Amino acid sequence: MSFTAELRRRAAGTPRRIAFPESWDPRILEAAARLASDGVVQPLLIGEAQAVAAAYARVGRDPPPGVETRALDPRVRLQASGGVANEDRRAHLSVAASMLAAGDVDGVVAGADLPTAQVVRAALKRVGLREGCATLSSSFYMAVGPFRGSSDEVLTFTDAGVVPDPDAQQLAEIALEAARARPSIVGDQARVAFLSFSTLGSADGPSVRRIREALDRFRALAPDVPAEGELQADAALLPDVAARKAPGSPVAGTANVLVFPSLDAGNIAYKLVERLAGATALGPILQGLKRPLNDLSRGASVEDVMDVAAITALMVGGSEGA
Repeated sequence: MSFTAELRRRAAGTPRRIAFPESWDPRILEAAARLASDGVVQPLLIGEAQAVAAAYARVGRDPPPGVETRALDPRVRLQASGGVANEDRRAHLSVAASMLAAGDVDGVVAGADLPTAQVVRAALKRVGLREGCATLSSSFYMAVGPFRGSSDEVLTFTDAGVVPDPDAQQLAEIALEAARARPSIVGDQARVAFLSFSTLGSADGPSVRRIREALDRFRALAPDVPAEGELQADAALLPDVAARKAPGSPVAGTANVLVFPSLDAGNIAYKLVERLAGATALGPILQGLKRPLNDLSRGASVEDVMDVAAITALMVGGSEGA
């Protein structure tokens, strides 16, 4: 079973109520219908029932059973043509985020039509960061083919979407949030590698020392999570390389959470792996919030929306246990 199929199967085990503010977008309408039909989540579309019904009519179908709606202020309505003014789009997002903060829904998925900056601002303003976390960050979940065994794998790339130039404390917090999320989303335990152009002292410089400090801070925050740094990517991932470059390391060659030194490095890496290795990239999944609210790419497909909804549902258990 593929990683995405497994995500949906596990999410369906405890269906969560997930809000979708962009009820004017045909991809969201289709994803909500399929999520409800498959029992993956309980979708709620932000918008008056009449307006949502009209939006479904425009794509040639009746409102599907199992999809809830939530009306906004009467002054905020989908226009008859299906267009939505910018301020009304923000209102849809604000309502969804406020419902999440109040516990009226379990999660929110947005960003198919709304810019990431708006989604992030709403998350910070309405939901807020988890106690003890000062950094909102993100992870991509990279489903890749076999490369150190016979089975497909899922790697966490963090941060590849939010923090441009993290300092040592931010890197430690980014790693901590990624490590916390992985058991809920992937179903295994995190093995964290702090990446660099150096492996365990093979080079030196300010950026290398920042990675070493980040590792020390992470180990103080999460002493029970296996972690190593600084490691080059091949030493982190490949057992034969690890045996030469980092013999005896508890993580080298087996890492599944890769902490990148900058947004440049993480973003470039995930796109290369996606495009050249044919990996499935799910994200950016926001981490550090009190409750799960996730951003979509504006190029997201219906399948992408469904997968991120499943991830959002699975994150609920992690936030409840925080």
